[in-house]
Amino acid sequence: MSRFFHIKRLDGYILTTYIPLFLMTFAICLFLVLMQFLWKYVEDMVGKGLELSVLGEMFFYAALTLVPMALPLAILLASLMMFGNMGENLELLAVKSAGIPLLTAMKPLIILILGVAVGAFFYQNNVLPKIQTKNYSLLISIRQASPELVIPEGVFYKELDGYNLYVEKKDRQTGMLHNVLIYDVASGFNNMAVIICDSAEMSMTEDKKMLIFTMYSGQQFRNFQQGGSSFSRYNEDFVPYTRENFDIKTMMIAYDANFNRMGEEVIEGSSTSNYVSKNLSELGVSIDSMSLVLDSVNLVDRKMMKDYSYLSFRNSYPAEKKDSLISAALLAPVEVPAPDTLLQSKELNDQSVILQNAFMKADNNSNEFLFRSLNKTTTQKTINRHWVEWHRKFTIPFTCLIFFFIGAPLGSIVRKGGLGTPIVISVMLFIIYYIVENVGYKMTRDGVWAHWFGMWFSSFILLPIGIFLTYKAMNDSVIMNADTYVNFFKRLFFIRDKRKYLVKSVIIEKPDYKEISQSLSDLSQGIDRFLDRYGRLSYKDYWTDTNYNKELRSLRSSLEIILNSLSNSRKLEVLAKAEEFPVIFNIVRIFNTGSIPSKICMYLFPVGIILRLFSVPLEWTIRKDLRNIQRLSGELINILHGTYEPETIALA
Repeated sequence: MSRFFHIKRLDGYILTTYIPLFLMTFAICLFLVLMQFLWKYVEDMVGKGLELSVLGEMFFYAALTLVPMALPLAILLASLMMFGNMGENLELLAVKSAGIPLLTAMKPLIILILGVAVGAFFYQNNVLPKIQTKNYSLLISIRQASPELVIPEGVFYKELDGYNLYVEKKDRQTGMLHNVLIYDVASGFNNMAVIICDSAEMSMTEDKKMLIFTMYSGQQFRNFQQGGSSFSRYNEDFVPYTRENFDIKTMMIAYDANFNRMGEEVIEGSSTSNYVSKNLSELGVSIDSMSLVLDSVNLVDRKMMKDYSYLSFRNSYPAEKKDSLISAALLAPVEVPAPDTLLQSKELNDQSVILQNAFMKADNNSNEFLFRSLNKTTTQKTINRHWVEWHRKFTIPFTCLIFFFIGAPLGSIVRKGGLGTPIVISVMLFIIYYIVENVGYKMTRDGVWAHWFGMWFSSFILLPIGIFLTYKAMNDSVIMNADTYVNFFKRLFFIRDKRKYLVKSVIIEKPDYKEISQSLSDLSQGIDRFLDRYGRLSYKDYWTDTNYNKELRSLRSSLEIILNSLSNSRKLEVLAKAEEFPVIFNIVRIFNTGSIPSKICMYLFPVGIILRLFSVPLEWTIRKDLRNIQRLSGELINILHGTYEPETIALA
């Protein structure tokens, strides 16, 4: 078996390091999203006396439902932590030193994440619909459950339908209620009853569907009905009522304290919410059938609108002559007077009748088609919901792949392990993903965007980021190095470093002034050739000439070698003059000169011209620095020869 299936030691090390880390981060992320679920639905669970088994079942189903949300975040965090640890411990450096590219080192994890993505697809397609059906049916049952009957002291309790209870004091040991006031409006406001008693006690029937309220030493006041009709307090100055004194009075109140579980068939049979219980093929069948129904309804509405709203006058034509009349009108057109002329030719009473009829007809048509449009709007929203579920079965696995290609390269660039930096970066990236994904979801649900664009909108945003970070990590980019951005802004605002040469106490190699003078002369001649060739860099050369950067780097390297030799000098005037030499800027381009993206920018004239104009100030500064270097080279040669004259400079 080992002859046919062999895992390299590096691949085995990476897998054994990543898998436990992934399982740990997945548990953490699942716990976090489960807490978000708890905060969202805590009001529906508190105060209803639910058993622990019901709460445990609900959390179990909720955790399984939230797996697709926790999985991408776990992959992102685990990839960041692992490659950050490897970078921090110089393990990545050892791997690259052995001649193994980063992408090759990532190969076992790429295969693993592909397997996780495929598993996530089958989980969402085959398992999640059944779990979501159970979860939503249980959640709706919990929402509809009656709250636990706990009557407070000193305030009105309104959780019993049709009754308002006020209890002044409760005996915690016996459960007796003292000084009780009850407003009974279960039979309507006109038949309202008010009950006052010294004390009362409550109990439940065995089936927990009725509340037994036993009252002691009280009175009941009820509106008096006479002749089958009730007196209205709004129409009569005096409303008669009955008064009843009692020592003991028992009242039965309907109150279902049981937990009634909703059947899963309610969710599956609902035409507007059964999309959560369908797999990929069932969603496709439902979308096709509902789209067919919607198209047929639209055809009927358009025909009805044409025949009975806008062209209703054609209905008065005889059926056998309708087409012949239209054809005759087309062959021999008759001049038809304007509608206003016809209306003004009528009497005022007739005009009023015509306008009223037209208004009533327009209003009826508007109401009728508005009512018909409500059904079509509901159907379209249901279709959109089905499309959301259909695309999610693909977008979540694809997001797992994208987050791996974001987390692994970013971890190798940041080179920070542990839980600190990776968690901060992961949370920021996941918040961006969550916002973008919700924007696409809501736009798709409301029909603003096409379903394929809205549901894949987050992937369109994150995929270029993953490609960019992978490319930068493979090329050992320093995009996360603060000095890179400091140097960029220095070049942007032409802020250069200052040279500082101090007299060394110990000099190992003394400078050869004769050789340095010759090198300065050669440098001045090289600058002349460079300025003759690139004094005015053309638009085409800016994008295609690769020698510009090479020659500029050569001049800069020659200058730094000369100044490095002069730093060993003990002559203060030589060191002072060396400090006056400017630091040559590197030319900055978005793309490498002569590359395919650079040529594309060259041919995209608006974009290319704008980018070219941005580089003009930097090129002008470089030419100015080169001329200053020529001037300072002549002055330095004179100092080295001992013939320095401030006003007269003779270049060797």
